[in-house]
Amino acid sequence: MSDEDHGLDRGLTNYGDRDFARFLRRSFARSMGISTGLLNRPVIGIAMTPSGFNNCHRLMPELVDAVCRGVLAAGALPLPFPTISLGEVFLNPTSMMYRNLMAMDTEEMILAQPMDAVVLIGGCDKTVPAQLMGAASANLPAIQLVTGPMSTGRHRGQRLGACTDCRGFWAKYRAGEIDRREIDSAEGQLSVTAGTCAVMGTASTMACIAEALGMSLPGTAAIPAVNSARLVAAEETGRAAVGLLTTKITPSQVITEQSVENAFRVLMAIGGSTNAVIHLTAIAGRLGIRVSRERLNQISDETPVLVDLKPVGEGYMEDFHAAGGVGAVLRELRPLLHLDTIDIEGRTLAERLEAPLDWVDRTVIRPFGDPVSPVGGLIALAGTLAPDGAIFKRAAATPGLFETEGRAVVFTGLEDLARRIDDPELDVKPGDVLVLQNAGPHAAGMPEAGYLPIPKKLARAGIKDMVRISDARMSGTAFGTIVLHVAPEAAIGGPLAAVRNGDRIRLSVARKRIDLLVEDAEIRRRLADFSPPPAPARGYKALYRRSVTQAPEGCDFDFLAGK
Repeated sequence: MSDEDHGLDRGLTNYGDRDFARFLRRSFARSMGISTGLLNRPVIGIAMTPSGFNNCHRLMPELVDAVCRGVLAAGALPLPFPTISLGEVFLNPTSMMYRNLMAMDTEEMILAQPMDAVVLIGGCDKTVPAQLMGAASANLPAIQLVTGPMSTGRHRGQRLGACTDCRGFWAKYRAGEIDRREIDSAEGQLSVTAGTCAVMGTASTMACIAEALGMSLPGTAAIPAVNSARLVAAEETGRAAVGLLTTKITPSQVITEQSVENAFRVLMAIGGSTNAVIHLTAIAGRLGIRVSRERLNQISDETPVLVDLKPVGEGYMEDFHAAGGVGAVLRELRPLLHLDTIDIEGRTLAERLEAPLDWVDRTVIRPFGDPVSPVGGLIALAGTLAPDGAIFKRAAATPGLFETEGRAVVFTGLEDLARRIDDPELDVKPGDVLVLQNAGPHAAGMPEAGYLPIPKKLARAGIKDMVRISDARMSGTAFGTIVLHVAPEAAIGGPLAAVRNGDRIRLSVARKRIDLLVEDAEIRRRLADFSPPPAPARGYKALYRRSVTQAPEGCDFDFLAGK
């Protein structure tokens, strides 16, 4: 392909006769009723992800139409194309298992089809990271557009939004504080519009990260899905995609070590999802960028939590948008940021932040000098239980449990957890540490099972939180004193596999450690006869098991990571 190839002439199918390939492609393109004038224009691909199994993307057709308007108005030809879509709660065993598949689908379709730039439209938890991973690897000019968060509902005068309130209501139901009639009534008020979860869960966190990286237009991360401004943002994104044809800015110029560090700072300041650590690591990893555990902790200790939203605080994403959004947070963090990074329009971060905001709601986005918390929301742990690291969301945990030593109550897998957690005979006390094994990427695809429920008999006795440890993930909408992403995972013989009922475990947030208080020799003895769980025999699950990396490497496929 020559430098002059553009639009439908890009990547012509090779029949041994280039002119025939062009003639054949254009003849088929004309069957779609596109005029010859438009067929000669540059092509903007639009990766669209609607699905009847993805409630977050219900308004995708409107967004695609609006992007097309922007592309046409700017003088190019928009060609939407589908990729797989990942609806978080509709996938088994977990959407995380299919993130890499969607990333591969996105990358391959960008490279295989004739387009000069691409707009990526996603929203639900794994779709945005999958699209950014694929775009980073394809390295064609690209711009991200998110679907936007839900608006809140009402239940008996209480404002509700998925999914932090889902968990709060379910905890009350398990504890016997509300009855079946009320939980059924609340069910219909938790998710009342199209869009992603209404709180600072994984979807909203990744939308903020996309904007902080510079991969989406300023001010677009938090616009509610049902707000007309979301459609305006889509149209402007289409126009900006055509602008990429002139600047030729690619993801590798936008996603740099400096912009990734900026994104981690924003993650800390918004009290964002633990999942974002894995996703941002995977996105950066596609370009050979790595932020160490030590650097992550340094960023966290330097960066205050500024945003008062659930699950850390009280507000919802619609409040965050009205309060000033990501732009307001970036202005507060300005002294800590790398200001020479660029966004997809070629604007430096310093240039973006020169213009003052008209107004910021300080009940939602605090000033740097008066934060929600003086330190960031997430930290990385290490220790004898997690030699390669673990993640802890201190912003959503109980401070009284930050320095804890307790007796392990062990569940050997998801089925064991489901079978025994509410058994009245379960030997468990309030000061114990709940441990879940074999829920990591190799064992189970790393589901959001790290939010272990409080055993029913303790919940009904008034216990609201316990230390919980696993090699799983948890939803970004969840809360509690929970150690996640323990690496190496149990299924590949990490120390987590050696934990037995009655062992002592120590958590120290101050020291950023999680330790199994068992002699090294005893741990080695217990692991001597370790054998991994059986591997899937065929298909994508077999590929996933063979190739997926551990959480500190982003759970990407080893053959897709950048060098």
